[in-house]
Amino acid sequence: MLRLARTKKLSQNHLNKGSLIKANFGVTLLELITSVSIASILTTVALPSLNEFLVKLRVNNEISMLQRSLLTTRNYAINTDNNVIMCPLTNSGDCSTDWQAEISVFIDLNNNKRFDKSDNERIVATKEAITLGDKLVYGKGRTKVIYKPTGHLSGLSNGTFRYCPKDFPTTLSRGIVVARSGRFYSTSDINNDMIDETRNNKALSCE
Repeated sequence: MLRLARTKKLSQNHLNKGSLIKANFGVTLLELITSVSIASILTTVALPSLNEFLVKLRVNNEISMLQRSLLTTRNYAINTDNNVIMCPLTNSGDCSTDWQAEISVFIDLNNNKRFDKSDNERIVATKEAITLGDKLVYGKGRTKVIYKPTGHLSGLSNGTFRYCPKDFPTTLSRGIVVARSGRFYSTSDINNDMIDETRNNKALSCE
């Protein structure tokens, strides 16, 4: 009889402890509201930084692809002993100032500074169009970059590529300076004002 009573008492104690454990795992409305508020604040603070980080990645990727396109153009000119052109092509084969569009690299066999498929000229590389709304400009109305077999630029095709992402400050813009020697380099923030400049201390702008 005593044993049964003790068992009953133990069972009651376990039941009470189980209820206590269940109660401890509960969440009050106040705690839930507090957690949601903190999460909202953290999201509000972190989201602009995340967006800026993603834009930086996009800009850096575009600059990297432009550099590869320039290097491809130069190497083909040297290796094929022909003038090779990098530019955005129109449907008629002319070069344009629409650097936001697809950019092509082709061997200019007849040296007329346009793409002529009928003369067996071929496109050796392309770069996809940039993100809609972003800006990519080259020099003052430059339509092409022409490399000679020597590895130098031909004519007045030197200039600065400027890439400016949409809806973001100029602190995220980057550029590539293409010299007449055929060499090119990325812009950098020389005077620590958070804006890239050329080696002549000229701040980047897509305007």
